[in-house]
Amino acid sequence: MQARTPKPVGKDGGMSMSGADARHEGFVTTSARGLRHDVPPMRLYHKAKRFGVWDPQAIDLSRDREDWAEFNDQQRDALLRMVSLFQAGEESVTLDLLPLMMVIAREGRLEEEMYLTTFLWEEAKHTEFFRRFLDEVAGTTTDLHHYHTPSYKKIFYEELPRAMNRLLTDPSPAAQAEAAVTYNLIVEGVLAETGYYAFYQTLHRQGRMPGLIEGIRNLQRDESRHIAYGVFLLSRLVAQDDSVWFVIERRLNELLPYALGVTHEIYAAYGDDRPFDVDQEEFVNYAIKQFTLRSQRIEQARGKSLDEVYRLATVDADEPAGEDEPGTPGEGGTAA
Repeated sequence: MQARTPKPVGKDGGMSMSGADARHEGFVTTSARGLRHDVPPMRLYHKAKRFGVWDPQAIDLSRDREDWAEFNDQQRDALLRMVSLFQAGEESVTLDLLPLMMVIAREGRLEEEMYLTTFLWEEAKHTEFFRRFLDEVAGTTTDLHHYHTPSYKKIFYEELPRAMNRLLTDPSPAAQAEAAVTYNLIVEGVLAETGYYAFYQTLHRQGRMPGLIEGIRNLQRDESRHIAYGVFLLSRLVAQDDSVWFVIERRLNELLPYALGVTHEIYAAYGDDRPFDVDQEEFVNYAIKQFTLRSQRIEQARGKSLDEVYRLATVDADEPAGEDEPGTPGEGGTAA
């Protein structure tokens, strides 16, 4: 089925005014329009119900504890560093997603908001999973903030919360674009995808840490749906106003040096030593590849109608949820 652009909310739903004077003008689900199950966000919503129901508490970490005991001090430090970066990152995105949900809700985009409810739930589960690893495998009770390097802090301490919380007072298309670029393309599409690739290269191919890798597989499938939504949102904004593309392009170029800086700073901490014998250039090249794929995919929306954008996003959303290795998404890495 080919998705058509939903009609504007109008009198069938949405909110007039905000704050203490807010009131609903009607409801989409009791209008003649009803729910649009054919549009990309609802397709992602249905996929999240099928594939996003894994439980962080159900993953067996017994082998991981054995592997942890066999690692040398430098390997344990490197793994603790990587997990601490993911841990704080997942907490950060859990904290910072709500303003985007509020903007989408106020625009009356019910199907998009319904998908975003799964988005937030999944980020909370990712936060839970990494903390479980720290508690039950690494057994750490120490403060891990010293692993947060300048480039990491620039993104997660400053740029992400600033871009997302700006939406509370500025819901403009440009502000939405900056938020989605920061969250979906840089944090999820570059940093997280490169992190999955790192875990796969350092652990899975050696047959180590199977519980952690199982969790990473689940995270990657969740995050690929998140990225698919981000690509859809940005493409929709570009199709509605071509000037938004230049906002996206500028934001990508602003943040890429910091995204690459995270990898550089991880390796700098160990000098000439490589705890898991993996080359830095391999990870940098992978990060650049993810950056390029997402940028090109969104640029395709320039000059296209909204109907065309919805059709392309439907193809992305309908990609099968396969059993790919972590760090090996499909074309564009936009669906799962």
